[in-house]
Amino acid sequence: MRGRVLRLSMAVLEAALAAALAVTLAACSAPKEPAADAGGGEATKEPIKIGAVVSLTGTYAGLGEPEKATLEMEVERINAAGGINGRQIELIIEDDGTDEAKAVAATAKLIDQDKVIAIIGATGTGQTMAMRADIQRAGIPQVSMAGGTVITGQFDPLVFATPWSNKIVVPYTLEALKAAGITKVALISDSGGFGKDGVAVLEEEAPKAGVQIVAKETFNPGDTDMTAQLTNIKKSSAQALVMWSAGKEAATVVKNARNLGLEIPIYGSHGNARKEFAEGAGEAGNGVRFAAGKILVPETYGEGTEAYKVATDFIARFTEKTGAAPSTFAGHAYDALYLIVEAAKRVQGELTPGALRDEIEKTTGFVGIGGTFNMSSSDHNGLTKDDLTLYEVKDGTFTVVK
Repeated sequence: MRGRVLRLSMAVLEAALAAALAVTLAACSAPKEPAADAGGGEATKEPIKIGAVVSLTGTYAGLGEPEKATLEMEVERINAAGGINGRQIELIIEDDGTDEAKAVAATAKLIDQDKVIAIIGATGTGQTMAMRADIQRAGIPQVSMAGGTVITGQFDPLVFATPWSNKIVVPYTLEALKAAGITKVALISDSGGFGKDGVAVLEEEAPKAGVQIVAKETFNPGDTDMTAQLTNIKKSSAQALVMWSAGKEAATVVKNARNLGLEIPIYGSHGNARKEFAEGAGEAGNGVRFAAGKILVPETYGEGTEAYKVATDFIARFTEKTGAAPSTFAGHAYDALYLIVEAAKRVQGELTPGALRDEIEKTTGFVGIGGTFNMSSSDHNGLTKDDLTLYEVKDGTFTVVK
């Protein structure tokens, strides 16, 4: 009797274990229900991953920091408003250290590991161009924040840029020189991609404008004294010094020039359109002129216009967030992000890199910080000289040259 009860108990136990195992296997193999969001709705959609390569260290750090602050601030704002067609943006930022090799490594990471759908960047022209091979390999759109003509001049269907290119700024600057009665200039530029590109455009455009280049000097990123180059320029017949650089060294050039007693007018590039330059140059910077966008004096957009409203809204948000007014470089980041975001919103069907690229190229009438963008299949910058203003540095601030 006892043995029978034991055998019966073992049979019951085996049956129970078998039933439990069956339930477990069924649970493991059954498709999982979509997880509800906090509000009890449908599952959260996959985020849209956008990469950014910016210079947070190195000679362009003064440009990259406001770009990073802008991207983070605006992505937070967009996500809070519902993202892109109900999908949140996941922003992944990499520092290239103002170094081309690091820009390449950052691009490869964003593409291969992070699987981004588009890349904003780089801050600099050289870094932007160095990224091109990986951009082409992945077939994803790139929106650069650098102003070299080569970026969109060496046309690539995948590559766009938000600043006014040297091809726009140089002729505008030459017109300003001629209007001031200056026909002989000396050039000093950095040896990086932006400086080289600017000099090439200056050499091409100066003869057309009736301006003669009588001296030409360069310096390297990181240099702390340009006295030797400026001494050579002082010996020339130049009526003005044209300085094409976007790095922190520009302030040193101006101070060295004035310490040498070089009193001729100094004209800079749009790379000098930031408070760090004006403050770094100090008293020596007074009188330096350069062409750049209208954000430095927003009244130049035209009070009451859509452009004025867009710019002043951004200026207010940025200033509240960071404690400082935005530079033109913050504006380049704003424009790069929203060109991607607005294009993504227009995509019908699956949001692929190719579909996104096509919509960016179709952008017309987009009112940004740098101007009104009108892209086309042959123009991946979309700005004109009408988006520029001529400024003069005065006591660490910028005034409009009438």
